[in-house]
Amino acid sequence: MLYRENGQFKTSYRADQQIFPITQDRVGIALLLAFAFLAVPMLASNYLYTAVLIPLVIMSLAALGVNILVGYCGQISLGSGAFMAVGAYGAYNFFVRFPGLPLIPALILGGLCATFFGILFGLPSLRVKGLYLAVATLAAQFFSDWMFLRIKWLTNDSASGSVSVNQLQVFGLPIDSPTTKYLFCLVLLVVIALLAKNLVRGAIGREWMAIRDMDVAAAVIGIRPMYAKLSAFAVSSFIVGMAGALWAFVHLGSWEPAAFSVEISFRLLFMVIIGGMGSIMGSFFGAAFIVLLPIVLNQFLPALAALFGVEISTAGVSHAELMIFGGLIVWFLIVEPHGLAKLWSMGKQKMRLWPFPH
Repeated sequence: MLYRENGQFKTSYRADQQIFPITQDRVGIALLLAFAFLAVPMLASNYLYTAVLIPLVIMSLAALGVNILVGYCGQISLGSGAFMAVGAYGAYNFFVRFPGLPLIPALILGGLCATFFGILFGLPSLRVKGLYLAVATLAAQFFSDWMFLRIKWLTNDSASGSVSVNQLQVFGLPIDSPTTKYLFCLVLLVVIALLAKNLVRGAIGREWMAIRDMDVAAAVIGIRPMYAKLSAFAVSSFIVGMAGALWAFVHLGSWEPAAFSVEISFRLLFMVIIGGMGSIMGSFFGAAFIVLLPIVLNQFLPALAALFGVEISTAGVSHAELMIFGGLIVWFLIVEPHGLAKLWSMGKQKMRLWPFPH
């Protein structure tokens, strides 16, 4: 009975069109943000920051960018790892070659580099779609691997392509402890997620969804497919490039092109599919599923085997983890192909009607 809209009247269009029109949603999000910003820094350990929280926040940002392209605009992309790599190396070049450049402008410039790279490899979307577009964007992955290994200028003349950054600061505050890294990434995630939510609710977001549903009909009613598709590639690549720069600067510290392999592109696509395509909330659900489940399985399987008197080696745990992880993905896609966001939406709807059967 707590999740009801009775008595919540809207007296203006502004109130009716706000992101969270139900009071319970606003209170819940406020409590969640308060917990993330205030309680987590007091309770989390260094291991929890490094292994769980920081990767979860950055991957949520990357999944958000991929969801804009795949979920909202319907353009299948397997080049997300390449966009992350371009964002990371672009931010690194600006950060190194312009001494004194603040961290946030360097990250934004890295995201802009990924934007131009995404638009370049988004041009095939004007002619092809589906599997052919996925293969075309996959070419960006191999091109970025070659580019950062062979063009030494991009890696500051590093022979192996490995680079590193240190002494990160934001407004004079050092970003060196796990707590400050987590809070910095979380602030960027909240700001970009809010901007993305407002973007997909506006005219350009409706254009993306029209292209996703039927591009021919969208063109008939006056939507320009070239503008809609390339703008989706641009916005998505910018967010993914920002996430790649954060992954390199904040999480890794030192990295090489192999850190942004094709595996990370598939992981991001799985996050969007499992979390729910065309849903901002689904990006967070999918990232939590992909990041947290292997860690939980890795901790749970040895204890479960010990209950039955079976000893599993580290390699066995790793193989079993991959098998269970893959099986759960397939099972989940069969049971709920619209993702975790759909289950969340159905649960909210039932709570709004409970205890009535209709």
